[in-house]
Amino acid sequence: MPDEMIGRRDFLEASAGAAGLALGVASTACAGGTGWLRIDEPFHGAVLNRRHGQSVDGGLKIRVRGEAPLDDQVTVNGVVAQRAGRTFTAEIVLREKETDIVAATRGSLGQAEHRVRVVWDRLSKPRYRFSIDDNSYFLRDIAQKKYKSLFDCFYLKILRDLHRKYKTRFVLNVFYATEDGFELSEFPDRYKGEWQDNADWLKLAFHARSEFPDRLYQHASPATLIADYDKVTEQILRFAGERTCTPPTVIHWAMTQPSAFKPLYQRGVRVLSGYFIRVNGRYDINYLLDDERSEYLSRHDALKDFDSGIVFSKVDIVCNSTPIDRIVPTLEPLAKDPNQAEIMDLFTHEQYFWKFYKNYVPDHAERLDTAIRWVTEHGYEPVFFHEGFLGGAE
Repeated sequence: MPDEMIGRRDFLEASAGAAGLALGVASTACAGGTGWLRIDEPFHGAVLNRRHGQSVDGGLKIRVRGEAPLDDQVTVNGVVAQRAGRTFTAEIVLREKETDIVAATRGSLGQAEHRVRVVWDRLSKPRYRFSIDDNSYFLRDIAQKKYKSLFDCFYLKILRDLHRKYKTRFVLNVFYATEDGFELSEFPDRYKGEWQDNADWLKLAFHARSEFPDRLYQHASPATLIADYDKVTEQILRFAGERTCTPPTVIHWAMTQPSAFKPLYQRGVRVLSGYFIRVNGRYDINYLLDDERSEYLSRHDALKDFDSGIVFSKVDIVCNSTPIDRIVPTLEPLAKDPNQAEIMDLFTHEQYFWKFYKNYVPDHAERLDTAIRWVTEHGYEPVFFHEGFLGGAE
């Protein structure tokens, strides 16, 4: 993931037809071509939880809203909708993990229907995860200094102290090589037992082959990405063991070809986090999703891509670029927004911990402590996104 956004960068257009996936599927056009029908809420791929409706026995009651020709009768999953001008609303109950919502009309222009699919996060709870990108320096440090314990490295000691204080769980997203030539194959396996002993709270995952060049997977083939994925994963398994190795939730720069989603899913990837921000008039750090889904994710916790099976999550805070006095003001509004309150996706980058790094942040550890303390005090539990659905039990 990038640590700074500087200047105008090259962008790659999302594949044709992606907007149709984002907006759902109109399965039958109105007779004569002059009618129209559209479900506006919920959004196709929406991940819905108790904050989005009313919990009822065995289900979640939600409101469906959309637009239809003025005089048409509309039903939503068989429920007759209320009309107010072109707007229709109906309440339905979600009872399955995934539900197709079908709006149908019958009027003077004929019949039509529009459908979207949503996900019910049935066992949702307030939770947070902490992901750290661009890890390589601490592995080089341990390999070169041959510490007795992993936690003799100050960086891992900071993370262990935060875990002991708040029960935080961390995923460290790893490069294969540093810029000076150190490679994961050089990391010894003598710490394997210690990795496994701490695997309940500390995981390692693929991030990229190396930090540079920037956006190395934005234009790369899926085969290139998967080859690097396998190379890093092989080494993590060798020196840290299966319990420590986890599927990644962030690919470097959060920019990949959409054609890589299915191959990543086949490797166990279930969640991908990004920024989904607009830069110079274009969405970026968004895995090249279309504008409709990127805009939606810019103000929601999560969205599922049914074609691949991957759920996309929005990063809520980047600690290395958020001063201590801005951390709480950044998180507080999210906790008040039903669309962003259930999951806190916390994030930072390893290099800012190191004094030799040109953009070293002296109070980096305190920033993490401030963010983690706030979510802990507000009832958020630490999770790994790969366990259950977005870290919730299934």
